[in-house]
Amino acid sequence: MNILFIIDGLPGGGAEKVVLTLAENFIHEGDKVSLFSLRDVCEYPIPEGVNYRVIKDTDRSPWRKLTELSRRARLLDNALAQAENRGKFDLVISNLHKTDRITSRSKILKSRSLWFCLHGVFSTSYLGHRTGFSRWLKKQKIKQVYQNRCVITVSNAVGKDLTENCGVTPAQLRTIYNPFDIEAIRTLAQQPCLIPEQDYVIHVGRFHPGKRHDRLLEAYAQSQIAAPLVLLGQGNTEQEARIKGLAQTLGISDRVIFKGFQANPLPWIKSARLLVCSSDSEGFGNVLVEALILDTPVVSTRCPGGPAEILTGELSRGLSELNSASLARTMKDIYDNPPAAGHSTLQRFSVQTICEEYRNLVR
Repeated sequence: MNILFIIDGLPGGGAEKVVLTLAENFIHEGDKVSLFSLRDVCEYPIPEGVNYRVIKDTDRSPWRKLTELSRRARLLDNALAQAENRGKFDLVISNLHKTDRITSRSKILKSRSLWFCLHGVFSTSYLGHRTGFSRWLKKQKIKQVYQNRCVITVSNAVGKDLTENCGVTPAQLRTIYNPFDIEAIRTLAQQPCLIPEQDYVIHVGRFHPGKRHDRLLEAYAQSQIAAPLVLLGQGNTEQEARIKGLAQTLGISDRVIFKGFQANPLPWIKSARLLVCSSDSEGFGNVLVEALILDTPVVSTRCPGGPAEILTGELSRGLSELNSASLARTMKDIYDNPPAAGHSTLQRFSVQTICEEYRNLVR
């Protein structure tokens, strides 16, 4: 196949990692892959063989925001017209809402095999805490992009949210989970790293209000777990100061270790006694699968999104309600009595399985 991925930049995020994992495996299987980035931001290595192109918007006029979507759609169409000279795309995947808003205005892609891949729960992210007219207006903008379009969602919960809470009726709606190169993850987890020799609990995620570090710290304090809590991630100075201040207030600052962003967090995850996700929502929950692949027990809030679809069977013991008391009890339970990882169920997330599901969109 000749496949095109479009995304709004490649900073260190989960959706970006998904796109690169898919691209690398398609290349390995003999397909042609192009990757168009709508911003000149890249914190990941580009897989060898991928036709990578940055479509940069250089407009700096005072009214640039008013014309941004249509202008950037024209830039995309120019790049598509040039790329089409090398052969038509069998499958085009647009990723992330900002990208989708631009891609949906493309004149070239209207009649092509275009799918929009949704990585998050709109009602808790894009709509957030909006109410009244502001919420209604945002929902109309969502409908403008996805109504009667072909949509992929990274969990069933994301698709349900789109149809029930946003009122969108897609032309086609498919759930395709995020892909994981299981053997590569296990290999990368073996890389040498200066990791504490003692037991520790770990959280991996940027310092963002939706990740709910406040809930995490409160639950950790209530859990009475003696092992330190390691935080991998970063945010702005204000966010980090707020988290450190809360740790001080809770009397746990001497047991909370800030390690910043790690290009390869897998050795840290592998050596942890427990990984915790405390979010208000997770479109999928990549770090949960990575931890299970590495035999690290997992706890997550039963938040809107993928965690409940990942933690099934005996693993569902690791799901807590959306409050610190429930999260604390669940952390203590799984810390003391972890369930088996259930490796046989992880094959449904293997990159080979997921690429085959993408192929079925064309078939």
